[in-house]
Amino acid sequence: MALYKRTDNYDEKAISKLAEAYHSILDGIGEDVQREGLLKTPERVSKALAFMTSGMDANPSEILASALFTEDNDEMVIVRDIEVFSLCEHHMLPFFGKAHVAYIPDGKIVGLSKIPRVVDAFARRLQVQERLTEQIRDCIQDTLHPKGVAVVIEAQHLCMQMRGVEKQGCVTTTSAFTGAFLDDSKTRLELLNLINRSK
Repeated sequence: MALYKRTDNYDEKAISKLAEAYHSILDGIGEDVQREGLLKTPERVSKALAFMTSGMDANPSEILASALFTEDNDEMVIVRDIEVFSLCEHHMLPFFGKAHVAYIPDGKIVGLSKIPRVVDAFARRLQVQERLTEQIRDCIQDTLHPKGVAVVIEAQHLCMQMRGVEKQGCVTTTSAFTGAFLDDSKTRLELLNLINRSK
């Protein structure tokens, strides 16, 4: 019976360089890098980090542009509760939560699956939540040219929960708007009501 072997595509040279660094880090905190549980940890952590920062190689605008469709529709489109996982660039600890993305079409719509893909492309980088929110907004605005874009992200930050102030359950909310969402308070209120409807 053949043993299971997972195959992933990584830059082996980069993984090797990262693994050497993680080996030194483990040694630096006083761990026994030769004990069984840690023998493959430098390589595993290196591959995990490569995955969690893989968005640096992605082009979110191309993701959106690959599924644009002409449509005579100007009603609000919302993709709610998109799972977000990212790494805070200050401590390289995770922050995670939900993103809500809305836009009002102006002759073009985008395949709905592309919006979560754009969120992932920006989230899989070293980030701060504020910049992540604005990058998603700007990408959709600049690629789709809708009448307005709204992005709201609600996230918990392990750099606040595991260290520092050590406050559990704190949720950070950021928002970024363009066009109709920025100029029309009724449109913005409708969006927020729709986002909060299931809570």
